[in-house]
Amino acid sequence: MPLELFAGVPVTDYASTLPWYERFFGARPSFLPNDTEAVWQVAEDRYVYIVEDGERAGNALVMTFVDDLDTRVAELARHNVEPMRRETYDGVTKVTYRDADGNEISLGRGAL
Repeated sequence: MPLELFAGVPVTDYASTLPWYERFFGARPSFLPNDTEAVWQVAEDRYVYIVEDGERAGNALVMTFVDDLDTRVAELARHNVEPMRRETYDGVTKVTYRDADGNEISLGRGAL
């Protein structure tokens, strides 16, 4: 089975949330399907998107694994994006961020 991912994060206000995600991903969206949705390609055939959906906003949990966790955390800090917690368990380090709606967007490193 090919491994592909298209993970969605519902947000209350697309326009005000978009800049936070641009700082988090370190880039403008890969594409904009419509006026209330933005998509970032995080790896080959793997995407994370935000979509304006106030009824479901604040309940997303998304984690991506990166090779250079400490570098990414430092880059985010330079862009005023600070983690809410950092934890290590079973050989995995997880750094968790929250957007304005409370969605948890995490970065991880280590063995799965």
